[in-house]
Amino acid sequence: MTATVVALLVVLPVVGLLRWPRPRAVGLERLMVSASLMQSFPGTPDRPVPRLWQERLGPVLAERLWRQQRHSWWQFWGSHADGAPFLALQASGAQGAPPRLGPPNSVRVGDLLVIAPDPLSRQLLIDQLRPDQRRSRGLEQRCMERLRNDQAVFWNPSALGSIAGPLAPLLERFQEGCLTLRLEGQGLSWQGEAAAVEGLLASGGSRAVPAAVVRPLPPDLLLELKGPSLDQLLQGLLARQLIRDPLAIRYGIDKPQLSLMRRAAFQLRLRPQAQGAFQASLELQLDVGGDRVSWQRILDRLARELRQQGLQGPQPPAPLAVDSTVGNAKAGAQASASPALGTPVPPPQVPAPSPLIGASGPNVPAEAAAKPTPPLKGPVPEATWSREDRVVVGGWRWLDRLPAQPQLLLFLGPVPTGSAPSTALERSRGSQGLELRLRPAAMEPLGLLPPDMPELVKRSQQLAVEVTPLAGAGATQPLSQLTGSLRLDR
Repeated sequence: MTATVVALLVVLPVVGLLRWPRPRAVGLERLMVSASLMQSFPGTPDRPVPRLWQERLGPVLAERLWRQQRHSWWQFWGSHADGAPFLALQASGAQGAPPRLGPPNSVRVGDLLVIAPDPLSRQLLIDQLRPDQRRSRGLEQRCMERLRNDQAVFWNPSALGSIAGPLAPLLERFQEGCLTLRLEGQGLSWQGEAAAVEGLLASGGSRAVPAAVVRPLPPDLLLELKGPSLDQLLQGLLARQLIRDPLAIRYGIDKPQLSLMRRAAFQLRLRPQAQGAFQASLELQLDVGGDRVSWQRILDRLARELRQQGLQGPQPPAPLAVDSTVGNAKAGAQASASPALGTPVPPPQVPAPSPLIGASGPNVPAEAAAKPTPPLKGPVPEATWSREDRVVVGGWRWLDRLPAQPQLLLFLGPVPTGSAPSTALERSRGSQGLELRLRPAAMEPLGLLPPDMPELVKRSQQLAVEVTPLAGAGATQPLSQLTGSLRLDR
């Protein structure tokens, strides 16, 4: 009986595969495997001939084929996105091409005619094509449908790294994906999917999501990014041992501290600076929940390292000589007089330390020592760090809207003015996705955008992106829904 069941489990699938094999890939699918970046465009013969057509086909043939074509066409880049683009169009729409040989540097790939920028690129493409390639599945299949039926864009890790430049490690969740694009008035909107791994087979189906509404950023902000956990921002960086080792050795930020940091809801802001030593300042506001003491230990270690590097900041107080019978009082006093917080603030239920605390210890009643230390109150604790020329280069500040909901503001650049606890940050903790807003046209003159960012993005006045995890995607293969829009001022 067992042998019979095992034989059936093995033989039946084999027979099924032999009799109904998975269909082979068509031309577009085969090109996607070799492409790092691919864009599709609808047939619009009433519009001027694109420059790419003229460069690949020549002016006369390009004009003739462009007026005849009624199908979608594609431009794509090879395995290295820094090369010249290829042109691909439906072979049935290329009736005006010379017989047999086709245009120079061209090759037939299934039902498509592909024109390479030069003979070497053509040969490299032929070497990469797999004649026995099977039909795609999962995300790649859905991306192929977008490229076939809509104006869309598809990318893989090679293209993402080329376009994003130094920001690529922050985009680990979006290594491969595709977007459907829509022109809307003075702007552009998109909707699509992205995955953290190439060739994802996750079955999380796409769903209709309204395009993100661009809520304009005020003039004093260049960028704002919000999310329910800092892990979504640091995942790519912390995956690199080159980043983790210095954090652990120099700053004492190891696995427990990283776990703490990953859980914090965050709001990242970039502000322009009209004058001073910085073009822009960076602010990272965190909802630390009930982990204020643990975060304070991280700040204390960071403060010691900054002093060793020659920065000037708050000086640590003299060591406290506290009797062992009042350990809780000692913990409360140390939290209030932390070297990283600036002015010491005593806990409300524990008497303030005596000026002679270093000689004989605080006179704390046993009843007060036995009670847990409540959250700090009073003036906002702050630590600023400056160079020898007294230019402030960064620091941190505690923001207490409610005692049980402290927030921590870390900043690089001058001291922020008017900072306050963020209610939007508290709402982010219960959400699932990321929300990004920026003003690319204001960032580009400051050199704050990657140089290979698409020109349309660089010229946009406002851009918004929302990222939502898709149901059905496994934790080891995260799949995200992307919606967004940008606005151009004509």
